[in-house]
Amino acid sequence: MEQHTSPSARIALTGATGFVGGALARVLAAAGAHIVALARPGANRQPLAGLPITWVEGDITRPESLGRLCAGADLLVHAAGMLGQAGVPEATYHQLHVTGTQNVLAAAAAANPPPRVLYVSSPGVLGPISGPPAGEETPLAPSNPYERSKAAAEQVALAFAAQGLPLVIARPEFIYGPGDQHVLGLFRAVQQGRFFYIDRGRHTCHPTYIDDAVDGLRRCLYHGQPGEIYHITGPRPVTFRELGQALAAALGVREPWRQLPRPVAWLGAAGLELLGKLTGRAAPLSRTGVAFFSEDRRFSWQKAHQALNYTPHYDLPAGLAATVAWYRAHDLL
Repeated sequence: MEQHTSPSARIALTGATGFVGGALARVLAAAGAHIVALARPGANRQPLAGLPITWVEGDITRPESLGRLCAGADLLVHAAGMLGQAGVPEATYHQLHVTGTQNVLAAAAAANPPPRVLYVSSPGVLGPISGPPAGEETPLAPSNPYERSKAAAEQVALAFAAQGLPLVIARPEFIYGPGDQHVLGLFRAVQQGRFFYIDRGRHTCHPTYIDDAVDGLRRCLYHGQPGEIYHITGPRPVTFRELGQALAAALGVREPWRQLPRPVAWLGAAGLELLGKLTGRAAPLSRTGVAFFSEDRRFSWQKAHQALNYTPHYDLPAGLAATVAWYRAHDLL
């Protein structure tokens, strides 16, 4: 299977115009791979300008547009998706993540020969984790529309793997870093003194710097065992209080000091969502956001370490400092 593991392989990629997919495309191209990337009409390809990428216009929800993507590919990375956010109907997540994954993997299975596949999922399929860091064998327990759609998409992927498609699943968690716009609002809230803790900031998240995430995804792509799932995360989970303090230090501002009980924050977010619907503006705080900041998520990366020699290298201060520097260089902070 040397053709599937060579750095100079022909790699088909969905999600290249996104944060993670774009970062992965840069690293794979720098290693000599020939990238064939899917992009919807009108998608912004400028961040990847100058790279040796062949663009295929299409959409993962339109199966007729996927044949050219997979033809002749040695490897396929399916990284297209939508992160969890307020106000998105569950059916939208399902169409993109479940139906889209079915379409992409069907096109891969129909190729001759089929490529080796990396499906990019999320540890969120396990839902909130209040005990020790969760391993890959933890039962699925998704708690919101995004997580439910990703859990269902994983089942689609595993069904293709059971039918013989050489497919590996990676679950990178809470990725941040230069180039990201999704958590920029969190940096701005701390910078402007608007960030507050829920339940004293005692709950945990598991940040992963983009360079670590890409390294882990590459290891899964080239060396992961077909049919297996690997968590790709940062060194350790942190409390939201620690995250707030580290963000303030990286930004050079006062540490967050406000805090609210979860029921109060939940009611406030519900009111802001209603006001947002009436005014047509996005709510500054949603119930989805309140849930994120008042639940625990922590995951073990030991399986990827033992099987793939994956070790995250960026601790929170280093990763946040590099991210703040990039935001400021691009006039975003």
